[in-house]
Amino acid sequence: MQTEIETKPLEKIEDELREGMLLSRCRKCGCMKETLETLEKALKNVEARSTNGLEGNIVSWQSEMEPIKYACLGCQYCYPAVAMNVFNQAYPEAAPKDALGCAFEVKEQVWPPVAGEYKVLCENGKCPVAVSTLGSPDLVDKIAALKPEGVCIVGKTETENIGIDKVIKNTITNRAIRFLVLVGSDPKGHLPGQTLISLSANGVDEKMRVTGSKGRRPILRNVTLAEVDSFRKQVQVIDLVGCEDPETIVRRIKELPMTQKTSCGCAECDDTIAVSEITDVPVVQAKEPSKIQMDKAGYFVVLPQLEKGTLLVEHYGYDDKLLRTIEGKDARSLYWTIIENNWVTLLSHSAYLGKELTKAELSLKYGFKYIQDGA
Repeated sequence: MQTEIETKPLEKIEDELREGMLLSRCRKCGCMKETLETLEKALKNVEARSTNGLEGNIVSWQSEMEPIKYACLGCQYCYPAVAMNVFNQAYPEAAPKDALGCAFEVKEQVWPPVAGEYKVLCENGKCPVAVSTLGSPDLVDKIAALKPEGVCIVGKTETENIGIDKVIKNTITNRAIRFLVLVGSDPKGHLPGQTLISLSANGVDEKMRVTGSKGRRPILRNVTLAEVDSFRKQVQVIDLVGCEDPETIVRRIKELPMTQKTSCGCAECDDTIAVSEITDVPVVQAKEPSKIQMDKAGYFVVLPQLEKGTLLVEHYGYDDKLLRTIEGKDARSLYWTIIENNWVTLLSHSAYLGKELTKAELSLKYGFKYIQDGA
């Protein structure tokens, strides 16, 4: 019997997007914005589109999108990612060939070289097991608290592209790591767990797309083919996806053959990449500005209102005339209101204002005296 996805893919896509658009976080997410834009173009190549109102709804939903505040939250269930997966499965000939243009900082001569939300448990870094809790970040602390023998590092992996790029960098730069244990829930749509299993088994194609992955966009943009090959030779992926009991996880880790040297069983692996050989991106050292440019739109005075639990911002022109006051309960609502009304015109001024509003908000929360810094 055919599934609903196989017989009515456009209806399934519409249902997923409709559910997502009901959520404020989705309407502010680059993941939803990009999916709507991509599907609007891709549907032109789908013959079945004339029998469904999806095209019109996509145009309407695009008008309902709010200013984007994050590229992707790595949600446990990602509606646009699931919708895109359904489309790619139903209409592979019309599937978009887009790639991800993101990057991250690689720190030189330290381990782990790529920053992230993880805990290093092995002091000398010579333990053979890395653990990914996938879309269950709370598991990180629970596993770390048990101090499992043999575990070198434990952290989450919530996306099927940048998240896996980081896993590869941080494992191949430690020759001691021989196992990557996947635990916790696999975020719907992104499916980093299933993608890591596919990567281990099948590798990537010429476009660095993980072969066999069902994730929304499993394209590895921050690693090289040599690094992928090194990962596959050095690290054996252990599938415990779905297991969220820390004690069970630790017990299964103890059953691993810790004396095994590589995923292929050989004592040494000449293709393993050393720390100094992984691809890097430029690291720019921050410095003080050479001069301060004043914003023609005026300046702001930030005033925490302790008795009301709110923040008051006074907006002045450079003739010291008070133009307006803006009141809000938190820093974000204030700076977005100011930005959206074009009351600030310089990026440097926006950054300064965000910093000061955050300080003021924290002063209300923790009771310390707020003193506004100069520009």
